[in-house]
Amino acid sequence: MTQQNLEDNYQGVWGNRVGFGQKPVLLLIDFMQSYTTASEPLYAPDVIQAVKETQDVLKIAREKGVTVIHTNILYHSNQLDGGMWVKKSPVMAAMVATNPATQFCPEVAPLESELVITKNYASAFFGTSLASVLTAQGIDTVVMVGCSTSGCVRASAVDAVQHGFRAIVIRECVGDRHQAPHEANLFDIDSKYGDVVLKDEVLNYFEKIDVVK
Repeated sequence: MTQQNLEDNYQGVWGNRVGFGQKPVLLLIDFMQSYTTASEPLYAPDVIQAVKETQDVLKIAREKGVTVIHTNILYHSNQLDGGMWVKKSPVMAAMVATNPATQFCPEVAPLESELVITKNYASAFFGTSLASVLTAQGIDTVVMVGCSTSGCVRASAVDAVQHGFRAIVIRECVGDRHQAPHEANLFDIDSKYGDVVLKDEVLNYFEKIDVVK
Protein backbone atom coordinates (compact mmCIF):
# COMPACT_ATOMS: atom_id res chain seq x y z
CA MET A 1 0.00 0.00 0.00
CA THR A 2 1.44 3.36 -0.98
CA GLN A 3 1.56 6.30 1.43
CA GLN A 4 -1.14 8.06 -0.56
CA ASN A 5 -3.36 4.98 -0.45
CA LEU A 6 -2.79 4.71 3.28
CA GLU A 7 -3.93 8.30 3.78
CA ASP A 8 -6.95 7.71 1.55
CA ASN A 9 -7.80 4.60 3.54
CA TYR A 10 -7.86 6.56 6.81
CA GLN A 11 -9.63 9.62 5.35
CA GLY A 12 -13.00 10.20 6.95
CA VAL A 13 -12.46 7.39 9.45
CA TRP A 14 -9.52 8.60 11.55
CA GLY A 15 -7.64 11.86 11.78
CA ASN A 16 -10.01 14.37 13.36
CA ARG A 17 -8.17 17.29 14.98
CA VAL A 18 -8.41 17.98 18.71
CA GLY A 19 -6.59 21.33 18.60
CA PHE A 20 -5.08 23.32 21.43
CA GLY A 21 -6.94 24.02 24.64
CA GLN A 22 -6.86 26.85 27.14
CA LYS A 23 -4.10 25.73 29.50
CA PRO A 24 -1.16 23.58 28.40
CA VAL A 25 1.67 21.71 30.01
CA LEU A 26 4.97 21.07 28.24
CA LEU A 27 5.84 17.44 29.00
CA LEU A 28 9.44 16.46 28.31
CA ILE A 29 9.54 12.67 28.14
CA ASP A 30 12.78 10.93 29.10
CA PHE A 31 15.33 13.30 27.58
CA MET A 32 18.07 11.29 29.29
CA GLN A 33 21.67 10.91 28.18
CA SER A 34 21.05 7.17 27.75
CA TYR A 35 19.48 8.07 24.39
CA THR A 36 22.14 10.55 23.26
CA THR A 37 25.33 8.74 24.30
CA ALA A 38 26.78 6.57 21.52
CA SER A 39 28.18 3.97 23.92
CA GLU A 40 24.80 3.33 25.53
CA PRO A 41 22.52 0.49 24.31
CA LEU A 42 19.53 2.85 24.10
CA TYR A 43 21.41 5.32 21.88
CA ALA A 44 19.12 6.85 19.25
CA PRO A 45 20.92 9.44 17.10
CA ASP A 46 17.72 11.22 16.08
CA VAL A 47 17.06 12.07 19.73
CA ILE A 48 20.07 14.39 19.62
CA GLN A 49 18.28 16.50 17.00
CA ALA A 50 15.03 16.34 18.98
CA VAL A 51 16.86 17.77 22.00
CA LYS A 52 18.18 20.64 19.87
CA GLU A 53 14.73 21.37 18.44
CA THR A 54 13.18 21.35 21.91
CA GLN A 55 15.41 24.05 23.38
CA ASP A 56 13.53 27.05 22.00
CA VAL A 57 10.16 25.44 22.82
CA LEU A 58 11.29 25.01 26.41
CA LYS A 59 12.61 28.56 26.51
CA ILE A 60 9.35 30.18 25.44
CA ALA A 61 7.31 27.87 27.68
CA ARG A 62 9.32 29.07 30.66
CA GLU A 63 9.08 32.70 29.58
CA LYS A 64 5.29 32.49 29.19
CA GLY A 65 4.71 30.68 32.46
CA VAL A 66 3.58 27.41 30.91
CA THR A 67 3.85 24.51 33.36
CA VAL A 68 6.88 22.35 32.51
CA ILE A 69 7.12 18.73 33.68
CA HIS A 70 9.95 16.28 32.99
CA THR A 71 9.91 12.50 33.18
CA ASN A 72 12.68 9.97 33.55
CA ILE A 73 12.96 6.22 34.02
CA LEU A 74 14.85 4.87 37.01
CA TYR A 75 14.83 1.46 38.61
CA HIS A 76 15.98 -0.04 41.87
CA SER A 77 19.39 -1.68 41.48
CA ASN A 78 17.77 -5.11 41.09
CA GLN A 79 15.12 -3.81 38.61
CA LEU A 80 12.35 -5.47 40.63
CA ASP A 81 10.20 -2.41 39.97
CA GLY A 82 10.63 -2.90 36.22
CA GLY A 83 8.31 -5.92 36.23
CA MET A 84 7.58 -7.58 32.91
CA TRP A 85 8.82 -4.60 30.88
CA VAL A 86 12.42 -5.23 31.91
CA LYS A 87 11.92 -8.93 31.17
CA LYS A 88 10.60 -8.09 27.71
CA SER A 89 13.17 -5.34 27.08
CA PRO A 90 16.26 -6.13 29.16
CA VAL A 91 18.00 -3.08 27.68
CA MET A 92 15.95 -1.05 30.16
CA ALA A 93 17.87 -2.62 33.05
CA ALA A 94 20.58 0.00 32.49
CA MET A 95 18.22 2.70 33.78
CA VAL A 96 19.53 2.85 37.34
CA ALA A 97 20.78 5.88 39.25
CA THR A 98 24.35 4.59 39.36
CA ASN A 99 24.56 4.84 35.56
CA PRO A 100 25.74 8.39 34.69
CA ALA A 101 23.89 8.19 31.38
CA THR A 102 20.56 8.32 33.19
CA GLN A 103 21.13 12.00 33.90
CA PHE A 104 19.04 14.50 31.93
CA CYS A 105 20.41 15.98 28.73
CA PRO A 106 21.92 19.26 29.98
CA GLU A 107 20.40 21.35 27.18
CA VAL A 108 16.88 20.61 28.43
CA ALA A 109 17.50 19.69 32.06
CA PRO A 110 14.83 20.61 34.60
CA LEU A 111 15.04 23.68 36.76
CA GLU A 112 14.75 23.18 40.51
CA SER A 113 11.24 24.63 40.32
CA GLU A 114 10.08 22.12 37.67
CA LEU A 115 8.47 18.84 38.58
CA VAL A 116 10.28 15.62 37.69
CA ILE A 117 8.15 12.48 37.57
CA THR A 118 10.03 9.20 37.71
CA LYS A 119 8.28 6.35 35.97
CA ASN A 120 8.92 2.62 35.65
CA TYR A 121 7.01 1.94 32.45
CA ALA A 122 6.49 3.53 29.06
CA SER A 123 3.60 5.91 29.77
CA ALA A 124 4.20 9.05 31.80
CA PHE A 125 0.74 8.45 33.30
CA PHE A 126 0.95 4.78 34.29
CA GLY A 127 1.59 4.36 37.99
CA THR A 128 2.40 8.05 38.49
CA SER A 129 0.66 11.15 39.84
CA LEU A 130 0.77 12.97 36.47
CA ALA A 131 -2.97 12.90 35.70
CA SER A 132 -3.84 14.15 39.18
CA VAL A 133 -1.25 16.94 38.97
CA LEU A 134 -2.58 18.12 35.61
CA THR A 135 -6.20 17.99 36.73
CA ALA A 136 -5.43 19.94 39.90
CA GLN A 137 -3.73 22.62 37.80
CA GLY A 138 -6.67 22.89 35.41
CA ILE A 139 -4.53 21.79 32.48
CA ASP A 140 -6.37 20.55 29.41
CA THR A 141 -3.58 20.23 26.82
CA VAL A 142 -0.49 18.00 27.03
CA VAL A 143 2.22 19.14 24.62
CA MET A 144 4.72 16.29 24.35
CA VAL A 145 8.36 16.17 23.31
CA GLY A 146 10.95 13.50 24.03
CA CYS A 147 11.78 9.89 23.29
CA SER A 148 11.24 7.43 22.05
CA THR A 149 8.46 8.09 19.56
CA SER A 150 7.39 4.46 19.31
CA GLY A 151 7.69 3.79 23.03
CA CYS A 152 7.23 6.32 25.79
CA VAL A 153 5.90 9.14 23.60
CA ARG A 154 3.23 6.98 22.00
CA ALA A 155 2.24 5.37 25.30
CA SER A 156 1.96 8.79 26.94
CA ALA A 157 -0.11 10.16 24.06
CA VAL A 158 -2.52 7.23 24.30
CA ASP A 159 -2.88 7.65 28.05
CA ALA A 160 -3.23 11.43 27.73
CA VAL A 161 -6.34 11.14 25.57
CA GLN A 162 -7.68 8.32 27.76
CA HIS A 163 -7.40 10.64 30.77
CA GLY A 164 -9.34 13.35 28.94
CA PHE A 165 -6.49 15.62 27.83
CA ARG A 166 -5.76 17.05 24.41
CA ALA A 167 -2.64 15.18 23.26
CA ILE A 168 -0.24 17.23 21.14
CA VAL A 169 3.10 15.86 19.86
CA ILE A 170 5.68 18.16 18.26
CA ARG A 171 7.06 16.36 15.22
CA GLU A 172 10.55 17.88 15.27
CA CYS A 173 10.95 17.38 19.01
CA VAL A 174 10.56 13.61 19.27
CA GLY A 175 12.97 10.92 18.14
CA ASP A 176 13.52 7.20 17.84
CA ARG A 177 16.32 4.84 16.95
CA HIS A 178 14.92 4.24 13.43
CA GLN A 179 12.83 6.32 11.06
CA ALA A 180 10.36 3.56 10.22
CA PRO A 181 8.85 3.13 13.71
CA HIS A 182 9.20 6.87 14.26
CA GLU A 183 7.05 7.74 11.24
CA ALA A 184 4.61 4.87 11.75
CA ASN A 185 3.90 5.90 15.31
CA LEU A 186 3.56 9.58 14.46
CA PHE A 187 1.01 8.54 11.84
CA ASP A 188 -0.92 6.47 14.39
CA ILE A 189 -0.81 9.16 17.09
CA ASP A 190 -2.03 11.77 14.63
CA SER A 191 -4.76 9.48 13.32
CA LYS A 192 -6.17 8.10 16.56
CA TYR A 193 -4.94 9.75 19.75
CA GLY A 194 -3.93 13.37 19.29
CA ASP A 195 -2.44 15.92 16.95
CA VAL A 196 1.09 15.72 15.58
CA VAL A 197 2.05 19.32 14.83
CA LEU A 198 5.01 21.32 13.63
CA LYS A 199 7.10 23.16 16.16
CA ASP A 200 6.16 26.59 14.83
CA GLU A 201 2.51 25.91 15.64
CA VAL A 202 3.37 25.33 19.29
CA LEU A 203 5.71 28.31 19.44
CA ASN A 204 2.88 30.52 18.16
CA TYR A 205 0.42 28.93 20.59
CA PHE A 206 2.72 29.52 23.56
CA GLU A 207 3.49 33.06 22.41
CA LYS A 208 -0.16 34.05 22.28
CA ILE A 209 -1.54 32.13 25.23
CA ASP A 210 -2.49 33.89 28.43
CA VAL A 211 -1.70 31.33 31.08
CA VAL A 212 -4.06 31.38 34.05
CA LYS A 213 -2.30 30.47 37.29
